[in-house]
Amino acid sequence: MLEKTFIHIPGIGPVTERKIWTRGINSWRDFLNHPEPVFSPVKDRSIHQHLEDSLVNRRNIGFFDDRLPAGEKWRLFDDFKDRVVYLDIETSGYDPWTSNITVIGIYDGHGVQTFINGKNLDAFELAIAEYDLVVTFNGACFDLPFIKRAFPGITLPKGHIDLRFVLKKLGYEGGLKKIEKLDGIGV
Repeated sequence: MLEKTFIHIPGIGPVTERKIWTRGINSWRDFLNHPEPVFSPVKDRSIHQHLEDSLVNRRNIGFFDDRLPAGEKWRLFDDFKDRVVYLDIETSGYDPWTSNITVIGIYDGHGVQTFINGKNLDAFELAIAEYDLVVTFNGACFDLPFIKRAFPGITLPKGHIDLRFVLKKLGYEGGLKKIEKLDGIGV
């Protein structure tokens, strides 16, 4: 999926990306090998340079995470799913400066690990280091700020898909419980 996206290139949004695809250019290599100009010579040169950089950084999730808009980071999943972890936290309140993490749960497709404050919460820092991509719901605004406050200097996965922004692009708004109810999950 990643090699079919162009939206990580400055100046290319969803409309321009669709224009590229409608010209039969479905991958970075298709663009690089296209015999005719796609846009202006200057724009094509710039896109070529970005695509060559993308190929060099093909397995560097941080490269793409830095360049993809929040609602488009789902495009990382297929290429990095072998190093993904799903994360959720529970806290004693809403402010990371005055509240504490009570529980962190992670799931990697093979098993669940639970880290409990006062029991094994410190083991989370080592466990999360095994992954390159973390998937959360509202993690950019809630979970990750709490984690960074509780574990100063922690190295979190370089890629982050926050489903809140992905789902918003699909027309879903509100909290996770509301979205689950709309889709009949957990009812």
